[in-house]
Amino acid sequence: MSEKEKVHSTDAESAVIDITKGFWANNSKKIVYALSAILVLVGGIWGYDYFIAKPKEQKAQEEIFRAEANFRKDSLSLALNGNSTTPGFLKIISKYKGTATGNLAQLYAGECYLQLGDFKNAVKHLEAFDANGAKQIEAKAEGLLGDAYSELKENDKAISHYKKAGQLFPEDAFLSSEYLFRAGLLLELSGKTNEAISVYKELKEKFPRTEKGFSIDKYLARLGETN
Repeated sequence: MSEKEKVHSTDAESAVIDITKGFWANNSKKIVYALSAILVLVGGIWGYDYFIAKPKEQKAQEEIFRAEANFRKDSLSLALNGNSTTPGFLKIISKYKGTATGNLAQLYAGECYLQLGDFKNAVKHLEAFDANGAKQIEAKAEGLLGDAYSELKENDKAISHYKKAGQLFPEDAFLSSEYLFRAGLLLELSGKTNEAISVYKELKEKFPRTEKGFSIDKYLARLGETN
């Protein structure tokens, strides 16, 4: 490998590491608040019939509310595990298996584990979550899976989930462009230059007015693609 190629590989790898480690630090509050709002909405849609017909679901909703409050306060271990008076997401998953709320707790648990650095358990719970056709929430779950697999150095799986996250719900331009960008960086790191170029071009075409859309030309240029 030439010195130039070594520098390029190092730059791409550093960018991936910076993105993976820095994204939550810079955007966690925004994402948590947005995710929480969406979860409340989706949970309400999924839970509507249960509120009327199934007391078990209603009880689950009451219990997850307290875990969600801890999640929003960044008390992630408490949100996940609970304590003697407040159930956590793990207990809700076990106690209310088969309910919409138990399913929702899988997503929360996956994100808690991701932020706590337990990436294998993050994957376990995120894979168990079923978005039931709600594309906005599915896109976020796919992006979280991409983060977890990236941390586990399973780049092919991470790329697949990042690409899906970037394509499922284009109405959320911020996250869609971010996840396509991550897919492109990991493709670069994996030596799949043509695929990286294709993803970067997709990002540029679909999300030109996002932060990543404005800066993507320099990433294309370093791969030999110019306007």
